[in-house]
Parts: sequence; structure tokens; C-alpha cells
Amino acid sequence: MRVALADDAVVVREGLARLLADHGVDVVAQVGTGDDLVRAVDTEPLDVAVVDIRMPPTYTDEGLRAARQIRATHPDVGVVVLSHYVEVEYALNLVTGTSERIGYLLKDRVADITDFVAALHRVAAGETVVEPSLVEELLTAPAARDPMSRLTRREREVLSLVAQGKTDTGIAKALVVSRKTIEAHLRNILGKLDLPVDAAENRRVHAVLAFLQAQRGWEERR
Repeated sequence: MRVALADDAVVVREGLARLLADHGVDVVAQVGTGDDLVRAVDTEPLDVAVVDIRMPPTYTDEGLRAARQIRATHPDVGVVVLSHYVEVEYALNLVTGTSERIGYLLKDRVADITDFVAALHRVAAGETVVEPSLVEELLTAPAARDPMSRLTRREREVLSLVAQGKTDTGIAKALVVSRKTIEAHLRNILGKLDLPVDAAENRRVHAVLAFLQAQRGWEERR
């Protein structure tokens, strides 16, 4: 897997590059600004671009804007945005409107390099990987956020674990139930959210995106 890293902190960037290299990831570019990352993606064949959400010169949303530009011009390149803490609006701006090759994770996740590399592989393979604490925050918010109000508490728990990238077996283990029970919950969730039935569509990803889009609408109405 070929990856580009963007972080203005050289020590952080180079340290992460070494860790990734030790786990078989080819880091082909290291840059310090969002604009430099966009240029790297334009010139290097990549699987995933990893970018800090706050980059020079203003340290606000330069990384997010770079991520969105990459998604628009290179849709086959996965993008993982890292943040020091959950920023709901930034996360929603990133993941809504697309259903694949997107990740939003806290920087603390990098400490578990095995899980982080696994997340990179999932994004490169076309999945959406959302920070678990973000999902938890959204799932415990007021129920006025349709269509999620249609789901039972257990169905919301299952959806939270889906958003964390867990398989049916992993969800069953976490909730101490059978896999068949999880499959039944997923059928109910997908039915209640009126998701596409086309087999070519990743309905699990659409379920997570449906929740995030509902959250955006609720935020705008507040």
C-alpha cells in the first residue's frame, strides 16, 4: 500500500512514517501543508493520503479542504483525516456526500499502529472508517434526528459497531449474541432506513452515512 503523509510537525510525521514502514506500508511522500499534499497526490500513484485536519497557515481546516479536493480530483485515492479531538461539523463535512474511501480518526488511534494500518487498508479497499467516539456522540444525541429515531436502542448499538468497521461476527461477540441475531438487526436497520437494495451498493456504509446526514440536518435546525 502506497501512502502520503501530511503533518506540519516534522517529528510526528517522520515518526509515523517509520512506524508505517515497519508494518509494510510504503510512505512515498511526507509534506507539511495541505497544498503540498494535493500536489503529491497529483504526481504520485497513491492508495491513501493521511492528513492532519489543522495545517498551516491558519491551522483551522486546511487539511479538511485538501482532503475534499483530493476526493474531487482523485476519487480512487482514499483519504484519512486525523484530528486531536472529535470535531463533529468537520467530520460531517468530510464524510457526507460520499460513501467510500474516507476515514476520520483521532490522532490517538495512531498509537495502536496495528489498528491504524488496518484502518488504512479498509479505506484503501473502499470503506468508510469513522472515529468510534464520534459515532458514540452522535448515537447518544437527541432522537429528533430522523431517520435514526426509527431504530431501537439495540439497533443503534449495532449501527455504532458497524460504523467502527466491525464484521457481523465481531458485533455478535461484542454484544454477546449470535451472529444470526446481528443479521436480523441489520436487516431491520437497512429496512427502516430505506437504503438502496442494489447488491453493488455497500448498504452498511450507506447506513452510517444516513445517520451522519441526519445529524447534519439536526445541527442546521438548532
